[in-house]
Amino acid sequence: MNAPLTPTNGGCRSAPVLKERGQREVFCGLTGIIWLHRKMQDAFFLVVGSRTCAHLLQSAAGVMIFAEPRFGTAILEEQDLAGMADAHQELDREVARLLARRPDIRQLFLVGSCPSEVIKIDLARAAERLSQVHAPHVRVLNYSGSGIETTFTEGEDACLASMVPVLKDTTARELLVVGALPDVVEDQMVSLLTDMGIGPIRLLPARLIDDTTAVGENTVFALTQPFLGDTHAALERRGARHLAAPFPFGDEGTTAWLRAIATEFGVSEDTFEAVTAAPRARARKAIAQAAEALRGKSVFFFPDSQLEIPLARFLTRECGMTAVEVGSPYIHDALHGPDLDLLPAGPQISEGQDVDKQLDRARAARPDLTVCGLGLANPLEAEGLTTKWAIELVFTPVHFYEQAGDLAGLFSRPVRRKSLLHMEAASPSQETREVAR
Repeated sequence: MNAPLTPTNGGCRSAPVLKERGQREVFCGLTGIIWLHRKMQDAFFLVVGSRTCAHLLQSAAGVMIFAEPRFGTAILEEQDLAGMADAHQELDREVARLLARRPDIRQLFLVGSCPSEVIKIDLARAAERLSQVHAPHVRVLNYSGSGIETTFTEGEDACLASMVPVLKDTTARELLVVGALPDVVEDQMVSLLTDMGIGPIRLLPARLIDDTTAVGENTVFALTQPFLGDTHAALERRGARHLAAPFPFGDEGTTAWLRAIATEFGVSEDTFEAVTAAPRARARKAIAQAAEALRGKSVFFFPDSQLEIPLARFLTRECGMTAVEVGSPYIHDALHGPDLDLLPAGPQISEGQDVDKQLDRARAARPDLTVCGLGLANPLEAEGLTTKWAIELVFTPVHFYEQAGDLAGLFSRPVRRKSLLHMEAASPSQETREVAR
């Protein structure tokens, strides 16, 4: 099978990286609970933190009226933070009450909102103790969602990495697909792989606790999200082998991702084409329609979710845009390298953030579209820059062929809106012309 073509002017894998370590503008890792608690249907996320953390989850996730949510906060009071109370004893009591009231819980995640030195409780030790108490019905794990230790999407990475050590051993040659996807997108992916004759396919995370998901030296794994660096390392420590590929955004990325798996499992070119031809054609048509407003336009990425590099590859190669700067909170060569290979040379690649300096660069560049966090979007819009909220790219189904047109549309809509506003401003209404006369 032929590999994807590389840019004629070379890619960005060896380009100099501007590394910045200043003030950041990102959500903390607790935000990942918003999509993870919906994905893992028998899991509960208990955040051990302050009332501020409780308010964050309530405001960010919304109040669930019609269904009891699978997350909550064990609120630490002043005496807990001062180390005056036995927090372990209190946590054990709250967990026992929770599990007695919610017997459907099979996985309980203790999520630290701050480092253990701040909250005065060792959640790793607590999880180990509670697992022994409530086994075998409930598996208790822990990870940190602290904004000091994690950025926006790293919450999912920390969660999945905590699951890897407790997966069963296996010697079977199996494919493990890693990363939380909306159920409908996951079903599409599994269908494509199954139609190629690839199986069994294991998923991390699975919708329900799954004892068949195992890992060993014959396991190969493919990542669907570019922010899973710790999970990648944890799986390799278990002996699994990573299938490096561009991430499945758009026609080209999806095809390259599927091709890497197909090549590994000996799928013939005829079978691969038969399975992918129709959805590829739909994706290309949908992208072409949505990208009409993007061709020839420039884009500037602020670091937010670690999706920036594969999305820049998609916009430049499939939508005709020019990238000015592509910033990412972290750049992981094993994960981002294949997309950097395909990203045409030219943009400034930056890792980390010094937000004031990056704002200065964006203002100087005046890009046609700026992808950034919520906190920066309104001020930049007030300065006349067109923005796209980066958070939408995480919460909206955008992976694989059937979502490719929607992905392009997320970027084209603000550009079209800006164009329409300019047209309306340049062409006063009939009523305005009458008044002018």
